[in-house]
Amino acid sequence: DKLRTDPVLKFMVAAITFYGMSTFEGPMMSLKSVNSMSHYTNWTIGHVHSGALGWNGFLTFSMLYWMVPRLYKRELYSVKLATAHFWIGLVGIGMYVMSMWSAGVAEGLMWKEFKADGSLAYSQWTDTLPTLFPMYIVRAVGGTLFFVGLLLMVYNLIKTVQGAKVENTQASAPPMKAAATKGAFHYLLEGKPLAFTVLTTVAVAAGGAFEIIPTIAIKSNVPTIEEVKPYTPLELEGRDIYIAEGCYNCHSQMIRPFRSETVRYGDYSKPGEFVYDRPFQFGSRRIGPDLHRIGVKMPGIGGAAWHYRHMLNPRETSKGSIMPSYPWLFENKLDLSLTQNKIATFRDVFGAPYTQEEVENAVKLAETQAAEIADGLMAQKLDDIRDKKIVALIAYMLRLGTDINQGGQ
Repeated sequence: DKLRTDPVLKFMVAAITFYGMSTFEGPMMSLKSVNSMSHYTNWTIGHVHSGALGWNGFLTFSMLYWMVPRLYKRELYSVKLATAHFWIGLVGIGMYVMSMWSAGVAEGLMWKEFKADGSLAYSQWTDTLPTLFPMYIVRAVGGTLFFVGLLLMVYNLIKTVQGAKVENTQASAPPMKAAATKGAFHYLLEGKPLAFTVLTTVAVAAGGAFEIIPTIAIKSNVPTIEEVKPYTPLELEGRDIYIAEGCYNCHSQMIRPFRSETVRYGDYSKPGEFVYDRPFQFGSRRIGPDLHRIGVKMPGIGGAAWHYRHMLNPRETSKGSIMPSYPWLFENKLDLSLTQNKIATFRDVFGAPYTQEEVENAVKLAETQAAEIADGLMAQKLDDIRDKKIVALIAYMLRLGTDINQGGQ
């Protein structure tokens, strides 16, 4: 009966339930057969949010509803409002998670589907988007409901703090039994903090040594590819813009060795291709297609012109795209004041084989490459972008995946 009337208990039980779901779902998604479909999809988003909102969120709500009245010695302003928060939040997170599960399974299967003639059933990335739109709307509604519930809690707790103080009452309790002089086996550790600290330190140090020593003893466990070279100064600046604009949130750079991915994107990614990516841009979600071979699929000035138009208006080049446009990249000037320092850091810290001449002439090299790209685009009657941020991003796009295409395996 208490479960029906106590909102704190409701939130606690729901949080434990979501915890159980998350801890089962996570290991299940690590299975190769499941992960091959679920990875890069919205299923992962549903899994993460069931834990973050359903488990951690509801647990936090229950603790606040229990603690605030006791800390301020007040009665909870409205039990009904707290109960309403529970049901609104539960419906909201349910809509959010289930829509992402559905979207993840749908897109995972669509990406892998082939026609009878051996071609991809959904060869254009935008072909999969109409199926996902309704689920995105459901997710937005669910997230809004969850947030509305949060606002109800904030209002309820503020009114609780502002309420009348409850007078202290005399409490009574039966006498406690004498504490046991000897505890169970676990007491041998918990009851001796110094020994426990020493043993824990030894265990952590041993585990760390098993991980760290091999990386020190072995120069590299990644096969080197002779054709893979470090980024040019302009490409490195473009990579920084790619990161700053959050492109990795929607695009991956890791083609897995599946037929569906190699047919769609090109040759699968090799470990040695990422030795100069610090940090790597594997990504964890594909709202848009993988970009690791985009430089091979769209090379030269033709590819540069496509990227120019795509960044300015994605719908012009990809009908139905949900990617935002980036007009400020065409307006903001490219800052090369730190380029030389970046190249020097990649050489001195990360071991990139830049020569001293390349370090000293980093800015000039970047300006030369930018001028080449801009001149090619101007020949196609596009604006001069030699000193704009977009030229660096285009240079980076043109480079991706091209080293291995020169013959390295």
